[in-house]
Amino acid sequence: MAGFVDVLLRGLALCGQAVAVGGVLFAALLLRPEVAARPALAPRLVRCLALTAIGAGVAAAAQVLALGVQLGVLADATSGWPLGELIHTSYFRAGLARTGACLGLIAGCAALLSKRAGAGRWWIALIGFTAVLGVGSAWTSHAAGRLGPRGLLLTLDGLHQFAAGVWIGGLFHLVVIALSRVEDAPLTLLKRFSTMSILAVATLVVAGLGLTLSYVDGPRALVGTSYGSMILTKVVALAGLLGLGAANFFVVRRLPDVPPAGLTRLRRFAEVEFGLGATVLFVAASLTSLPPAVDVVADRATVAEVAVRFTPQWPTLSSPPIEELPIDDRNAPRTDADRAWSEFNHHVAGLFVLAMGLLAVLHVIGRIGWARHWPLVFLGLAAFLLVRNDPGAWPLGPLGFWESMKYPEVLQHRVFVLLVIAFGVFEWAIRTDRLRRSGLMLIFPLLCVGGGGLLLTHSHAGLNLKDEFLIEVTHVPLGLLAIVTGWGRWLELRLPPPAGRLPGRIWAWAFTLVGVVLLLYRES
Repeated sequence: MAGFVDVLLRGLALCGQAVAVGGVLFAALLLRPEVAARPALAPRLVRCLALTAIGAGVAAAAQVLALGVQLGVLADATSGWPLGELIHTSYFRAGLARTGACLGLIAGCAALLSKRAGAGRWWIALIGFTAVLGVGSAWTSHAAGRLGPRGLLLTLDGLHQFAAGVWIGGLFHLVVIALSRVEDAPLTLLKRFSTMSILAVATLVVAGLGLTLSYVDGPRALVGTSYGSMILTKVVALAGLLGLGAANFFVVRRLPDVPPAGLTRLRRFAEVEFGLGATVLFVAASLTSLPPAVDVVADRATVAEVAVRFTPQWPTLSSPPIEELPIDDRNAPRTDADRAWSEFNHHVAGLFVLAMGLLAVLHVIGRIGWARHWPLVFLGLAAFLLVRNDPGAWPLGPLGFWESMKYPEVLQHRVFVLLVIAFGVFEWAIRTDRLRRSGLMLIFPLLCVGGGGLLLTHSHAGLNLKDEFLIEVTHVPLGLLAIVTGWGRWLELRLPPPAGRLPGRIWAWAFTLVGVVLLLYRES
């Protein structure tokens, strides 16, 4: 449980840090010159500084909570909380520096918002606090824990995180501040942001490549370890980000000869770009909980072992009896019966999802009117998952409902069930016009993205590192397809017609592919 919570807090801290770092650069380098030329834009600078302070506050709170989680993990029933020992660790000092930098950013934003004297000095202070935040973040990464010279790794990590903040955090402020009213968007700011983001992306890619070469010692490590699979996941998400960014780049380069519909599309793509970027930040947080691939030697999976898990085979629609499972010992090694039980669960779930996906395709292309009721199938899927997900827990196993919730894997499964129910209820109400608010229509895509993100950070607590990886690696395509489904549906809803037609077809087919991947799932 502590590990999963720690990953979520790290991801939240990285998102808050990105909003803060991106906000400082966005305000200092882009908005200030615009406000000097157009004083009417001053309220946007005020909002930017306020959001920057909120981002810094989120990062500081997440960092403090993460330190608390680490302290709780180290606590002993006899010796108590080892606060004295923790204080002397570099991780604690780096966390304290990050928290202090965030508080400094909040104070600086507050000073500028209150229009105190010495505004120039406060802008310089904000840049300084941003630099301290980047350095402190690098010292909480794998780079700080390496043996031998680590200056280069710390530098690369700091640049990587800083560039991510400038780009992804800048996108947040671009959407919320610069494009809040498309008809009054500052066009020169859009062009300057495009230039700044290109520099940030180049820095991010170069620094990321250097870190990958240091932590991943070859193709087998990239394919055969959890760390490597998360790197590949980041690469796939980055490709999507670059595709959306390229589409927006060509729109910006044609300014001011762009119709309002083109600016609207730019904003919608930027929304998805930021959302994908936030997902990448959570994947990066997951990386910090994994040993670098270069350190995992004995338990690496071979390319052939990974390929077997993705080799198509007929789904198994028969389940072993629960008596064959070691449900009384959650730490027992996985047996053939465990694997057969899990494969049956995935294959039946695949039938549910495949049926929904095909009905969604028929509905999107307008073939069958009653196909709009496809979300109701989610409720059957939720009932199946609730019963079958955890055989050692309620309602089949000896653990009671609340007692089982202390196990991270069970808790995550229960969260997935709630997401599935929410999928069904809200999307069915939307499809049948029972809910007409545009904000409620976005629940389905956001839950898809959230579910996909949870799958990418999902982990199995077990005794065999290779077995755990071979299970988790099959979740990566499911998570990515769920994210494509969510953002495709988002664009279908947000883009003006007929531009949303293509994303509508993309998400429906991606959803169908989720069912196909589940049907092909295997653990042996």
